[in-house]
Amino acid sequence: QVHLVESGGGLVQAGGSLRLSCAASQPTFNYYNMGWFRQAPGKEREFVAAISPTGGNTKYADSVKGRFTVSRDNAKITVHLQMNSLEPDDTGVYYCAADRFGLRGLQSRPGAYDYWGQGTQVTVSS
Repeated sequence: QVHLVESGGGLVQAGGSLRLSCAASQPTFNYYNMGWFRQAPGKEREFVAAISPTGGNTKYADSVKGRFTVSRDNAKITVHLQMNSLEPDDTGVYYCAADRFGLRGLQSRPGAYDYWGQGTQVTVSS
């Protein structure tokens, strides 16, 4: 069992930036694909970004390409999501998630992930 804890959310104006972090409880994290998802009120949880165990491969939702960057620090068993040029539509609860099958391709389906954090709120005002 891996516990994930997100931090870094908050209120920001459109055009601003935030950096989310997700800390894992065990170094087995280093073998997992990691993903970021978000959920706005009344909407389904949607894929944002994912990163492979070594950080060599990344994947992004079209809506965030060029604005968000996912990275990881395996020595600190932490994954980050740098969010720039934020828009009101980016508002939601952001979750990090771990996919135990780190050798397969990066997944965008929430059901492919085994462990989830509790989420952190991001609110972008216009």
